[in-house]
Amino acid sequence: MLKEGERIDTLGGAVQVIQSNDVFAFSLDAVLLAAFAQVKPTSRVVDLAAGNGAVGLFLAPRTTGQVTLIELQPRLADMAQRSVALNGFSDHVDVLTMDLANAAQAVAKDSVDIVTCNPPYFKVNDASVKNPNPYLAIARHELTTNFETVAKTAASLLKYQGKAFFVHRPDRLEELLATLAAAGLAPKRLRFVYPKAGREANMVLIETIKAGRPGGLRILPPLVVYGSDGQYLEEVRRLLYG
Repeated sequence: MLKEGERIDTLGGAVQVIQSNDVFAFSLDAVLLAAFAQVKPTSRVVDLAAGNGAVGLFLAPRTTGQVTLIELQPRLADMAQRSVALNGFSDHVDVLTMDLANAAQAVAKDSVDIVTCNPPYFKVNDASVKNPNPYLAIARHELTTNFETVAKTAASLLKYQGKAFFVHRPDRLEELLATLAAAGLAPKRLRFVYPKAGREANMVLIETIKAGRPGGLRILPPLVVYGSDGQYLEEVRRLLYG
């Protein structure tokens, strides 16, 4: 089951995920995105840029609907596929190794209730400092996709009034909201994530609705990760350890 350099991490005392520091390991943003996503008991779900499958794996116990993980990199998709089997989710979770831009070739347009995505955060330009690890570089930098493509793909897959959930960096928020609106995804809820009280936010969680009415954007209470003692605060600790 495990390849060299891999390990199994357990989230919330339940879901097991195959991880590798040399290839890919999910971090807190994936956990928070999965918790933020409003999945119903029969929701049809697609996770774009799935990495090692963490977000989709965390969502799978919450729905009996099909959960599809779409990941470009074969090595990461293989880790995700083995984690699906490890958790006994093969009856309703599948992994597709493909460019998310082509997702509609495998998943019918206008057929999905929920799309989630933890996309690459960093734009690429001549001054960009990229991770020397090629797996991590693609996961973190917009080398093979960008947020416009993510938003358009999500909108094409979603049913009318379906929801898409994203996690991203607050310093790109103005651009993100404009891009989502242009794709026909109306932002409805935002939640900012702070490493500690008194610090600037370093993540933002975004909920959108396809063809939603403009206006009515809600800003939820902040989520603070660490206390003054450097330990996880209760909400985060509960998500990570159950």
